[in-house]
Amino acid sequence: MGILKVIEWTETDSDTIVHKINTAENTINRGSVLTVRESQVAIFCDKGRMADVFLPGYYKLETDSIPVLTKLLSWKYGFEKPFKSDIYFVNTRQFTNMKWGTSSPIMIRDKDYGAVRVRGFGTYAFRVDDAYIFMKELSGTHSSFLTRDITDYIRSMLVMGISDAIGESGVPVLDMAANLFELSAAVKNSLNNRFKSMGLELTAFNVESFSLPPELEKALDESTRLGIMRKNIDVYTQIAQADALKEAAKNTGAAGSTMGAGIGMGMGLGMGQAFANMSRGIAQPTQPQAKPTAQTNTKHCIHCGAQISASAKFCPECGKPTAEENVCPQCGAKLPAKGKFCPECGHKVR
Repeated sequence: MGILKVIEWTETDSDTIVHKINTAENTINRGSVLTVRESQVAIFCDKGRMADVFLPGYYKLETDSIPVLTKLLSWKYGFEKPFKSDIYFVNTRQFTNMKWGTSSPIMIRDKDYGAVRVRGFGTYAFRVDDAYIFMKELSGTHSSFLTRDITDYIRSMLVMGISDAIGESGVPVLDMAANLFELSAAVKNSLNNRFKSMGLELTAFNVESFSLPPELEKALDESTRLGIMRKNIDVYTQIAQADALKEAAKNTGAAGSTMGAGIGMGMGLGMGQAFANMSRGIAQPTQPQAKPTAQTNTKHCIHCGAQISASAKFCPECGKPTAEENVCPQCGAKLPAKGKFCPECGHKVR
């Protein structure tokens, strides 16, 4: 059985959090050297009990350098005999670019759309903050502990945290993209204590995006398209009318003739404006009705003013002749300037 003269761990796997030194055929004696590099912590264990914790540095193992283990082994005068101990190296650097995502949609209540299912995606980073607590709570006596051994559990906590943060923030679905930084900070702060209880630290949490169900995304796209069209309905209508008139101009007829094309174009633009006004709910002005032309086959009685036929010689209302005084009231014949009787019927007129 050999003696471990130099105890160290050179990290070869970027996903390893805890690495156990193989001491199956080796022992530790006075004078052995322990090297702990930056972003590492070394822990000595005796019979499953954690003893001394060594921070980054260079240590020559003596009674004074491992007091807890010395007490556990009841060394009164220092350890002169070789002994065996479990030695664990804990990686304390940050594990970055870890992915998280919601395996199932998060149901939230949106003030605009009611109950909405939302999915979230992003990254996070963590590190071991207290190796003693981490070994006690999670790693235990495993010979190695990798990031994949804990990422599923961390993701479940993150999804719980993001669900809680979204629910408490009250941010509408359409405004989430503008509040990613605030939501990320809220999740990180809410989970710090839970990570600390496991000897971990959540060093970063980033929400990259939120996604909605495909059917809701399609409805939002359609609503946006219609909104753009409503704002530009005049332009679209005029373009459509112009295209239609161009096609009509290729055919014979009033709209296709040289003069008809010009008239048709003016009519088309007027129709486009009318259609635009109707789409905005603007009432169309009513065309003034033509006034009935005055009838020319009637006249008024020169005596009583009653309306009579233009060919009537006597008023049916007053019985007086409708012509001037030089007309015979009996037969309507024109009277001469002088004379007492009508030359036609002999009626006395003067």
